[in-house]
Amino acid sequence: MEEKKITRDMFVIRGKNVKKMETMSRPNISFWQDAWRRLKKNKSAFTGLVIVVIYSLLAVFAPMFSRYGFSDMDPNSMNALPSLVHWLGCDSTGRDLWVRIWMGARVSLTIGLSAATINMCIGAVIGGLSGYYGGKLDMVVMRIVDILYGIPSLIVTILVMVVIGRGVATLIIAMCIVGWIGTCRFVRGEVYRLKNQDFVLAAKVLGVKDLSIIIRHIIPNIMGLLVTNLCMAIPGAIFQEAFLSYIGLGITPPNCSWGILAKEGIKMLRVAPHEVLIPAFFICSTMLALNLLGDGLRDALDPRLRGSEG
Repeated sequence: MEEKKITRDMFVIRGKNVKKMETMSRPNISFWQDAWRRLKKNKSAFTGLVIVVIYSLLAVFAPMFSRYGFSDMDPNSMNALPSLVHWLGCDSTGRDLWVRIWMGARVSLTIGLSAATINMCIGAVIGGLSGYYGGKLDMVVMRIVDILYGIPSLIVTILVMVVIGRGVATLIIAMCIVGWIGTCRFVRGEVYRLKNQDFVLAAKVLGVKDLSIIIRHIIPNIMGLLVTNLCMAIPGAIFQEAFLSYIGLGITPPNCSWGILAKEGIKMLRVAPHEVLIPAFFICSTMLALNLLGDGLRDALDPRLRGSEG
């Protein structure tokens, strides 16, 4: 009986496919592109982003295209309810609330964003230097932070407003005196952890200067945390401004902010409740949107989650 000759063609390779293994299963995207992709998938965070963008655009453009000025008074429209003429009604002096809401949004959002950004920059610089160099510098900075941390920030803000005077610039300065402490503490901890990582130690062995290590290695690794912290700090600054304006230590009339509008509206609560409910709604919705956005950014900018989703 003749034996059948066995050839290579008779065999089928099973298992790993080298060609498929070498192909990329997903496009090569950057860290920020991947963070944006995951942020868009987070419905609550993306909704918060849309609300913040809409409010910001209305704060810029709505007063420009309105036929009413934020201080124009109409005696015939005092305490008027929302209508086609006055979309959000009027206050007790006949001023259009639609215009005043968005003029107040300019002030409130500007103060919140400016104070939070300045606090982030100051805290990041001081905390970064303290965590990276350590030693006596770290000890001195942390003792100063501990002392300031024991002083309620609201009391410091009120004292500064009483001594210097009321105004937008003064309010921002007052919020920044002790507002950087929280950012400083968490940045110091992150930098202290990162400086002992292998990639930083390798850069030091290769003779890379400290400034270059901080800019090229340390900052990119904490940027996501800084952005998230910024979004979470803005609502606090907005609420603090609204509270100070409500108790009479914030913006000086006739300028308006959401806190001023709430203060003026509470006097007419029984007669025209919409005058306090409308600014309260915008304060609450803005804070909620920014908190949702901050939570979404915290997840989207977490490098440990990159590539974990399909």
